[in-house]
Amino acid sequence: MHNKAERLKKSKAPQAPVDEHLKHRLPPGQMLTDRFPILHEGEVPVYDMAKWRLKVFGAVETPREFTMDELLALPQTSVVCDIHCVTRWSKFDTRWEGVRFRDFAKLLNIRADAKYVMFHADPDYETNVPLEDLMRDDVLLAFRYDGKPLTDKHGYPLRLIVPHRYFWKSAKWLRGIEFMTEDRPGFWERNGFHNDADPFLEQRFSGEALPIPEDEWTRKEFD
Repeated sequence: MHNKAERLKKSKAPQAPVDEHLKHRLPPGQMLTDRFPILHEGEVPVYDMAKWRLKVFGAVETPREFTMDELLALPQTSVVCDIHCVTRWSKFDTRWEGVRFRDFAKLLNIRADAKYVMFHADPDYETNVPLEDLMRDDVLLAFRYDGKPLTDKHGYPLRLIVPHRYFWKSAKWLRGIEFMTEDRPGFWERNGFHNDADPFLEQRFSGEALPIPEDEWTRKEFD
């Protein structure tokens, strides 16, 4: 059913010129866009925010739940970063606002043997990231994009931003954060996509160093 990795490997790569002074910011095989393609699996969820909670569990001393009001009351920061999708589009200088994950983690009493994190999101999505990877300055639990609250299709009310990994690691509609002592693959990682997802190393697919890309994102809905 989930054969996206195989489709990507067999399709044709888009090509577009990039200014010389920007080339170092564009990972291999990517195409620069000024628009924001909308790609996701399943339906866009609708929430009753009075009942919405972010759950924290796994390798922590005490599991916790946070309301949106509690998250919004935490110190916030703004990050400007480039983002890169496995489907071959990149967008430069995106601006996000939210809680730095490193700061959020200080509230959680994470066990010393926790080394990985699984992010759980609607609908029935999950993706794994090493805990050390999440301690960077630019990793956010984001509420706002480009000065405005997140739209439904871009992850309202809360999404993860991990800009140095392919964008499927930046889960939309975040609902749970599970700390783990051992790694395990998430949704796309179980369906042919690379576990690490470094765009500058072109870590798109499992077992494929340089797979052939696709251009289907150019036919998707945009913001």
